[in-house]
Amino acid sequence: MPANTTELEKRLWDAADELRANSKLKSSEYSVPVLGLIFLRYADWKFTQAEKELKSQGSGRRGISKTDFQAKGVMYLPEEARFSKLLELPESENFGKAINQAMKAIENENTDLDGALSKNYNKLDNELLIELLKKFNKIDFGEDLEGDAFGKIYEYFLGKFAMSEGQKGGEFFTPTSIVKLIVEILEPYHGRIYDPACGSGGMFAQSAKFIERHKKKPNEEISIYGQEKVGETVNLCQMNLAVHGLSGDIKQGNTYYEINHDNIDIIGFFDFVMANPPFNVDKVDKEKMQGDIRFQELGLPKIDNANYIWINLFYSALNETGRAGFVMANSASDARGSELEIRKKLIQLGVVDVMVAIGSNFFYTVTLPCTLWFFDKGKCRDVPVERLHNRKNKVLFIDARHIYTQIERIENLHQNRLNLLLIL
Repeated sequence: MPANTTELEKRLWDAADELRANSKLKSSEYSVPVLGLIFLRYADWKFTQAEKELKSQGSGRRGISKTDFQAKGVMYLPEEARFSKLLELPESENFGKAINQAMKAIENENTDLDGALSKNYNKLDNELLIELLKKFNKIDFGEDLEGDAFGKIYEYFLGKFAMSEGQKGGEFFTPTSIVKLIVEILEPYHGRIYDPACGSGGMFAQSAKFIERHKKKPNEEISIYGQEKVGETVNLCQMNLAVHGLSGDIKQGNTYYEINHDNIDIIGFFDFVMANPPFNVDKVDKEKMQGDIRFQELGLPKIDNANYIWINLFYSALNETGRAGFVMANSASDARGSELEIRKKLIQLGVVDVMVAIGSNFFYTVTLPCTLWFFDKGKCRDVPVERLHNRKNKVLFIDARHIYTQIERIENLHQNRLNLLLIL
């Protein structure tokens, strides 16, 4: 990430932390409205940049329309939802009500966000809301924030909120450096993308950036499907897609047991699967999975650990030339017993393509190292796929544990936030 990201995060947090100092709310109560205001400020910043570009291109003569913004991959903001309009209100105005109305107006113009935005600002003191709006308005997100900048800031905030409550947090977000490497290896130029543990939607945002760099329009090239267990995180993903000008089928559900995408057969449907699932989850109810077609080919692991359940889910979702890239605990690479048997099947099927060893301390709140796994079903089939390059019986192993740029060192729950260099 660019060097100024750390300063931006700190300035945003210092502004938001006034709620903790000057209200009776707990972190769990003020986190959602604060994140909503950051969403609004970031959306407004992107909208303003697009508006300037459109006017400079002469669109102003005929009037700039909603479709002009959408064509630029920018979420449309109605007049009453603009940050400048909120700041112009007299201080005697009910700001909680005005912000609630702004959020509702955004949902009305962007139907993918229906019900996703916080509308509980009337619970916050007027003076605090005015101060937050003023401070957030001074933040310039800058042109050089790469990748999933919005999700990145959200990761920072949720990690801070969790730490202020003495809890573990920020697990829903995959660092941009790792997401970018997954996307660059998979090269999702066109097709259906699936993340069954989608968190804040960073895989989708980075895929869109990849497509934009190749001079194409993401909404015309990719279809997005995601599922996430926690409702608030589903809302976060929908917001993240919206500020990147994307739309997708994002559903709430426990992926172990549920498939909540309508009118599609999840088996063999996707061109790309990208995910960072929770590691080493115990107590998954395998009885509920008996007879589930997703586990038919590779089989359910017998051990009480969900790592190979996730690997099953990723593999079964791929079509005959589909590719997957996902984050996995290091322990999954040499697990024994039934997990070893599943791993043997994957090797015998010829779908394992690349394995990348990643060092520790890439996450805000998790210090464990991890491994990136990549599947390519097209390798084992006699299909005319140009990308295969005679890789049918080959697996690329990369040790990237010592390939990184250290960004900062923080002496608390997380240390050495690192940035992986793209090495391919």
